[in-house]
This record gives sequence, structure tokens and C-alpha cells, in this order.
Amino acid sequence: MPEPTYVHGYSARESERLSDQAETLTGLLHDDTRYPAGSRVLEAGCGIGAQTSILARNSPGALITSIDISEDSLNRAEEKIHGEGITNVTFQQGDIFRLSFEPGSFDHVFVCFVLEHLADPAGALGHLRPLLKEGGTLTVIEGDHGSTFFHPDDPDARRAIECLVELQHQAGGNALIGRQLYPLVAGAGYTDIHVSPRMVYVDSSRPGLVEGFTKLTFTAMVEGVADAVQKQGLMSRDAWARGIAALYRTSEQDGVFCYTFFKATARK
Repeated sequence: MPEPTYVHGYSARESERLSDQAETLTGLLHDDTRYPAGSRVLEAGCGIGAQTSILARNSPGALITSIDISEDSLNRAEEKIHGEGITNVTFQQGDIFRLSFEPGSFDHVFVCFVLEHLADPAGALGHLRPLLKEGGTLTVIEGDHGSTFFHPDDPDARRAIECLVELQHQAGGNALIGRQLYPLVAGAGYTDIHVSPRMVYVDSSRPGLVEGFTKLTFTAMVEGVADAVQKQGLMSRDAWARGIAALYRTSEQDGVFCYTFFKATARK
């Protein structure tokens, strides 16, 4: 299977955005994911290590193996983790669909913001399942761009988000995958499945989220596909500019922004 296309690109700004996102959402998404000392954990699709750092800090005694298909991303992840003095992570290049680990090699598998970029997310979950020991756990976290709503509402802002969804679909991914986690995990043969929505609610009383999520995570993500939107003629340049301005407008004193992530846990 070909390497998935990462719709957001691999720029230095995108690396910063991923780090901003991970740090801003640590409590919401990761506080209830902690693995016992000595347990073997596979992080499938570590990217530049933004989630790896949190995973390793939350479970300092766990033995984490982080894999990614992109050699460049792995190099960045390894540099980041070693720079933070984290010693319980090893890195390995690999394709989720062609991993060489023996069956039952891991106590836990962790997948975060990966399935949305895959043409066959169900197949990926199916390929990961044999790598778990009997009774081992799976944790999957994904967003859903269709869960976005905000005040003041704006049709150009909504269309700009739809453009990102469309571009990700063209790249073989699914930016609306969060709502599908339960059937995807169940269909791959896992049991004891629990899916919880994790809403990010932002208003001006939460300045950390205004900056860290509304501006630096979500709006920056949408803004980052501007060139592709113009190249494909998905929006006029003026309408796009109005849409991005309207998204930033939601970060002002009377603005509100909401987005929902979905977190699934299950067992083999």
C-alpha cells in the first residue's frame, strides 16, 4: 500500500502546529491513558513525536516502540524525544500494513490522529490486532471536522473547513472519521469497546485555549491548505480570506469555538 498523503504537509510551521495541538490538548485527550511499568506499547504512526512525548511522560516505566512510515518524520520524532531526555522510547520505520513484529508482541497499541489519513482505516486496525497479547488494549483518538461550530457563525468559514475535508478525501483520508470509531473498531474484531467524545469548548474566559486551540491548532490547520484550495479553485481568494478572518474572529472577546475529538478504547 502506498504511503498515505499527509494533507497538511511537512513544513516547519506544521510541526509547530502539531506540537501546539498536543500540548494544548494533553489533559483532555491523554490524562486517562497511562500504562504500567514494564508493559510493551506500540505507538502506530508517531509522526514527528508530538503525541509520543506525552505518552512517554505519562507512562515513564512503559517500553514504547514508536513506528512511522515516513523516515523524515521519524528523524524529527527521535530528535525531539532525545532532546527532552526521554529514554523509554525506541523508533522504527514501518508501514502499519506490513509490520514485522511477532504476534502478541505488545500489551497495548496506541493510535492517535493516524486513521484519518488512511484509505483503509479498518484494515489498519485489523493488521494491528494480532500484535496485541490476549486481553491487550487498543486506544484510538481521532478528530471530526464536521463537529466544528462557532460564534459568530459565518458561511465562508464553514466553506473553508469543508474545503479541508474535501482535500483530505481527495488524498485518500477522512476528516470526519471521529464519528466512525465505534463501528471501525468493532468491525476489526475488538471487544469491550468504549468511545467517549472529548469536546474542546473555547470562549474568552479560557485564554490558553483561545490561543492554543482556536488560533494555533484549528485555524492554523485550515489556513495551511490555502495554496491547495486556490490551485483547485475550491473557493475564490476573497471568500477564502473572509473565511479565515471569520475563524480568527471567533477568538475575540465575544467569540466561541467548539470541536469534538473521539477516543476509543478496546481489548483484543
